Amino acid sequence: TDAKVASSFSARTTGLLNRTTFKIGEGLVIKPCKSVHTFFMMFAIDVLFVDENNKVVRAIPNLKPFRMTPIVWGASYVVEIPVGVINTSKTTESDTLLLE
Repeated sequence: TDAKVASSFSARTTGLLNRTTFKIGEGLVIKPCKSVHTFFMMFAIDVLFVDENNKVVRAIPNLKPFRMTPIVWGASYVVEIPVGVINTSKTTESDTLLLE
């Protein structure tokens, strides 16, 4: 319900690094993006890799701090959400997202 978009180089590079919490209902959309890391982050996140048609091409639940995802070549952007949201929402690969 409260997503921010990171589309500039500096916003994409910084991402969630300056955050100490990430609450249910918050999200970060990183455009363009094919890989993320959680180096120096204070909490785990769920990550959705999404293609240009808004289809989820890879879902990574519970990405812990100091980790890096593989490059997801079919992704156009990433949605970072609080840990547990993928499981709670039952989001799976091939689902289509509606971002308003």
